[in-house]
Amino acid sequence: MFHDKKIVAVIPARAGSKGIPNKNIVDVNGNPLIVYTINAALESRYIDRIYVSTDSIEIADVCRAHGVEVESLRPQQLATDEAKTIDVLKYTLHSLQSQNEIYDYVVLLQPTQPLRSCVHIDEAISLIAAHEDASIISVSEVEDHPLFMRKINDSGKLESLLQTSSTVRRQELPIYYKVNGAIYINKVSDIVTQDISLNDNKIPYVMDKQYDLDVDTLADLEKLRKMLK
Repeated sequence: MFHDKKIVAVIPARAGSKGIPNKNIVDVNGNPLIVYTINAALESRYIDRIYVSTDSIEIADVCRAHGVEVESLRPQQLATDEAKTIDVLKYTLHSLQSQNEIYDYVVLLQPTQPLRSCVHIDEAISLIAAHEDASIISVSEVEDHPLFMRKINDSGKLESLLQTSSTVRRQELPIYYKVNGAIYINKVSDIVTQDISLNDNKIPYVMDKQYDLDVDTLADLEKLRKMLK
């Protein structure tokens, strides 16, 4: 609990994965990938309940073995490639409310961002104190500045992404950030009653880019293993 606000963390972990088979429970230096996120949530000072949303008995068993109970599996229509995370959140929060479990805020923690720690989670949650009605999202500074990025138009010519002269000293470049997918925080009432996009959350929680690793490919997985050593 933070400032008398009850907080539930939701970890979405479906079984299907094209790039890395069984990605959420693939072994990473002796632990299933999802365990790094579970441990960070368990160590948070502010999270009151951890809820893993999965369609997999195997993932559920892994979660139970590492301290998080999984009461039921999510419906199959929410376990496809086309299923949206926001719909999984809505379903989960409605299920909790039907059991008379009422929370003020929900923290979404994706297991594919395993370098995010309990410190990051609690620092992000602490932003609620100054922004009670706002939505929070973790971001990291981009490595490749968008000023030097181009797209090829229909005429085969290069176009700048930013309508700004690229004749600028690097020291004078404005800082740009990207959504890194590690932490999303929203009011439960907003999730269950509104049609929102989590990536449009307004208040940034800035994470050092050394903690930004989204495990999507085998190369990402090997990079993670080396970093954790």
